[in-house]
Amino acid sequence: MPQSTLTLSTSGPGLYEFTDRVAAFVRGAGTETGVVTVFVRHTSCSLVIQENADPDVRRDLDAFFRRLVPPSTDPSMRWVVHTTEGPDDMPAHIKAALTAVSLSIPVSGGRMVLGTWQGIYLFEHRDSPHRREVVLHLGA
Repeated sequence: MPQSTLTLSTSGPGLYEFTDRVAAFVRGAGTETGVVTVFVRHTSCSLVIQENADPDVRRDLDAFFRRLVPPSTDPSMRWVVHTTEGPDDMPAHIKAALTAVSLSIPVSGGRMVLGTWQGIYLFEHRDSPHRREVVLHLGA
């Protein structure tokens, strides 16, 4: 069963689309029917399938999660104990817990069965740049 690891570089919070890289992996595997699993190997970022036509969707999602879980320096977050790597540390873990660290996408005819406007995104929750590893696995 084909497997690969992608490295994605981020420059701060936001959604980073990498649908094309997953599609290339699926095409290269030569499997007609199956499921591709996309798994991120980190606890302070996550994965989402989201609209890829209007960039306002990505901006609004990022803004929503910033309001939902502000930095630990915000008065509403006084209860946070884990701040080892800064005020965005525990909030990043919370955001990752609220979203997904793995996705399963059907493959048919050698292609992912995504909707017209669906894209695969790494959702970075940390303020500083990171290199993130995403494992792809295609099962028949």
